[in-house]
Amino acid sequence: MKKFFTVCLAALLTAIPLTSCGGANSEITNPVGTYTTEYAGTTLNVFNWGEYMSIGSEGSLDVNAAFEALTGIKVNYMNFESNEAMYAKIKSEAVSYDILIPSDYMIARLINEDMLQPLDFSKIDNYHYIDEQYKNLYFDPDNTYSVPYNVGMVGLIYDTTVVTEAPDSWSVMWDARYTDNILTFNNPRDAFAIAQFLLGQDINSENKADWDKAAEKLKEQNPVLQARVMDEVFNKMEAGNAAIAPYYAGDYLTMAETNPDLAFVYPKEGTNIFVDSVCVPKNAQNYEAAMLYINFLLEPEVALANAEYICYASPNTAVTENPDYYLYQNEILYPTAENMPKTQYFHDISPEIRTYYEKLWEEILLADE
Repeated sequence: MKKFFTVCLAALLTAIPLTSCGGANSEITNPVGTYTTEYAGTTLNVFNWGEYMSIGSEGSLDVNAAFEALTGIKVNYMNFESNEAMYAKIKSEAVSYDILIPSDYMIARLINEDMLQPLDFSKIDNYHYIDEQYKNLYFDPDNTYSVPYNVGMVGLIYDTTVVTEAPDSWSVMWDARYTDNILTFNNPRDAFAIAQFLLGQDINSENKADWDKAAEKLKEQNPVLQARVMDEVFNKMEAGNAAIAPYYAGDYLTMAETNPDLAFVYPKEGTNIFVDSVCVPKNAQNYEAAMLYINFLLEPEVALANAEYICYASPNTAVTENPDYYLYQNEILYPTAENMPKTQYFHDISPEIRTYYEKLWEEILLADE
């Protein structure tokens, strides 16, 4: 569910070999999977979150260039900003993509609406690197349509020079002492989830009364908010222009590199966990190339480059079991069992409830004006 990106520079300088000073590395040295040049000259259309793949900055691996060098397949790489924007593009059928990397609940929706096609795992021989805990998940219980790409959780980021008592609850986001210093998500599902966790609700509730209560809680928050943000959270928190913000754990690590006064906590009420996975839409034009690409993303060298470049948790054991991994056993990305927060996945809730909470969200935004 990546929204923004800052390079984990230390990883790039220590873990990834350079082909030239400051230049991108566009080849992998020891591919372990099975590949072919049979589809050389064809084009693979990839649709992914913005800045959600190692692209060769500061000597890192340029994943797409390395895939092109290995297979001769041209990668046409495009980005989306949200699951919903991606869905609208796919639903319109105006453009055909061969690879998508949505989040779990959106994958469930795509499956339910018959918009994905099964993967051929006989051609994805690197699949064994996927950690068993990320197989057979609720959105693809038989591992038919998706391969995990990244894992994340939402937490609370705070500036220790302003918030001197370490918070342990989402309730600090309603604390009048920090009026005009509080940020929140500028998207309904994430914003509602914070209120729902605080109220002890199911974040996938099908009860309209629950959503009404959560909406009222969010309206109560309006007077203390500085802004609703997505990408803007980085500049604000790194520059010390806000003191409290919920955001994705991996992105906190990149913010803290710039502003060491920032700290992070998973609130006691619980939080959202998500798995972004690679899929192939029903109208894909280059299915065989897509299988090669998915296998390539699972390559130990490729998966490590992506994990270090993006700074999210990896579902790939070749990464997580590698002691040279820059974020090896990082407690924020990979909490121990005793420190693991209470978590819940977003699910693809009914269209009726989806429409209902979107209407409530519009009311919340109007109430803030």
